Amino acid sequence: MAITVLVVEDDKNIAELLQMYLEKEGYAVVWAADGGQGVTKFRAIKPDLVLLDLMLPVMDGWAVCRAIRAESQVPIIMLTAKGETGDKVSGLKSGADDYITKPFEMKEVLARIEAVLRRTGSVVEKKSNRLVLDKLIIDMDAFELIVDGKKVDAPPKEMELLFHLASSPNRVYTRNQLLDEVWGFDYFGDSRTVDVHIKRLREKLEGVSDQWSLKTVWGVGYKFEVVNG
Repeated sequence: MAITVLVVEDDKNIAELLQMYLEKEGYAVVWAADGGQGVTKFRAIKPDLVLLDLMLPVMDGWAVCRAIRAESQVPIIMLTAKGETGDKVSGLKSGADDYITKPFEMKEVLARIEAVLRRTGSVVEKKSNRLVLDKLIIDMDAFELIVDGKKVDAPPKEMELLFHLASSPNRVYTRNQLLDEVWGFDYFGDSRTVDVHIKRLREKLEGVSDQWSLKTVWGVGYKFEVVNG
């Protein structure tokens, strides 16, 4: 059974980004847009971990943390744009287990979540970092792309983009979603970067299999299409 994470965050863009990354890693995610919702949803779903923004409407993060701590020892990681030592100390005194300052790297968030879950004895369930499809192997641990039995050179971002698309077969992603989820929300490059990487991947994958393909969804973006997927 997947670990459930409650994300209490009033910034919709950050919340959606956290949800996409965490679900990709095998977590179940529930979002609350303010502190009041956070406490209500916490009591309803009893999550395994809480990602809690500090500056929230209705109830701030400190108040939410105290309310949760009054009835549970569930791990809590606070997220905030404030980096002052006093805020960190206040958060930890309220009962938080860890503290991450915005802007943050998703790899840091994932590492902190895993560390806190290990400390509290929870089992972290994650998706495999290796995908095997017809005549295609994407191995993110070894950063190897095997096409029709042969190793094909591919830069890290091409690998990450292909793995991201193939991990959710037949799901359509916009260019901006791919920039957020593969390059990171703090990437300010041109969305044509995605087009260039797709073009290079197609050159390496075109015609290899009739079971899958990289498809353009005109006016929207791209998907990794799998037959009967």
